[in-house]
Amino acid sequence: MTSVQFQSASSVRSQAPHHKAKGLPRGKVRPAKDLCSDCGLCDTHYIHYVQEACAFLNQQVPQLEEQTHGRSRNLDSEDDWYFGVHQDMMAARKQEPIEGAQWTGIVSSIAIEMLTSGKVEGVVCVQNTESDRFQPMPVIARSPEAILAARVNKPTLSPNLSVLELIEQSNMKRVLVIGVGCQIQALRAVEQKLGLEKLYVLGTPCVDNVTRAGLQKFLETTSRSPETVVHYEFMQDFRVHFKHEDGSTEQVPFFGLKTNKLKDVFAPSCMSCFDYTNSLADLVVGYMGAPFGWQWIVVRNDRGQEMLDMVEDQIETQPVMSQGDRQAAVQQSIPAYDKGVTLPMWAAQLMGVVIERVGPKGLEYARFSIDSHFTRNYLYVKRNHPEKLEDHVPDYAKKIVAQYKLPE
Repeated sequence: MTSVQFQSASSVRSQAPHHKAKGLPRGKVRPAKDLCSDCGLCDTHYIHYVQEACAFLNQQVPQLEEQTHGRSRNLDSEDDWYFGVHQDMMAARKQEPIEGAQWTGIVSSIAIEMLTSGKVEGVVCVQNTESDRFQPMPVIARSPEAILAARVNKPTLSPNLSVLELIEQSNMKRVLVIGVGCQIQALRAVEQKLGLEKLYVLGTPCVDNVTRAGLQKFLETTSRSPETVVHYEFMQDFRVHFKHEDGSTEQVPFFGLKTNKLKDVFAPSCMSCFDYTNSLADLVVGYMGAPFGWQWIVVRNDRGQEMLDMVEDQIETQPVMSQGDRQAAVQQSIPAYDKGVTLPMWAAQLMGVVIERVGPKGLEYARFSIDSHFTRNYLYVKRNHPEKLEDHVPDYAKKIVAQYKLPE
């Protein structure tokens, strides 16, 4: 085992910038304007590359796939359209879950093993501020304790790349970055400028992030006790699962969400995103392509396999499965969302039970989720940024959207 110079979580906190703490004040220079996903690149001197790097100014997923994985996705393969370049997919869960993790803790475990083995010198991840469990605070973790302090998703826009200058100043040469699609596209675009010997990227699928104010509106509109929510997730059983401070779980059916009040809560960047599955990460750990209670793992390249191998003795796996037919449900959801339809809770509960029993599962559920969001986002870009539509929407997304009839 290679020794690693550890720092306490508190010392890492003091080094890592809060949003606005360093770099440019929020809103000072944002070339993507209202489409800015607040990835953090523009809070650093790497802003000089933003016109090339920003996912919302220069959509270049195919080129960056070639750079990162050695090939871009094959548009004759439906699995490639949907899930991107990959070597392997599986469902997995930790044999001994990490206490307090949102799932079983696979992401945290991989990060810890990569650090303690000496494969990397630091891990870019997101803790929360001391005053607000949902306010993201990007850090460079250099101890297992600092990594564990970052467990649980923060469903708000997070400037992860704001720590890039700290990596440069630290003289680190081997780094693991955990992030979502828009952050990772910008990272890949400037990767060769970072002076690293080895960069590993562990991604999570991402959709429908919000500002902190937007998150508060969502919680207050949806949960019975918004002030005690620890984390939540839109799950494969077509329900939003809220975990509360007392350990209780609250479930709200998708079809009972107050869509008419929530249509405008999501960030414009998320409404314009077509990289749900984080196509430029080396390894992706999510949930949507796995059975309920399991995590979905997508290995995109050899670096991804190397990371997964670090925890092979800690997890159990099973092959991915696919069941049901998503297309009728997606087609029906398009006008329902467009018109802000909200069902009475009794009807939403009933519909949820029926769809859970006969609806799409496994990879078919993942396709359902991708189709639903891509059709919605295509309409958003068409209506709000028509001049961007042709160049901004990738060919794989156009193939997915073309399966459905869209309103004008």
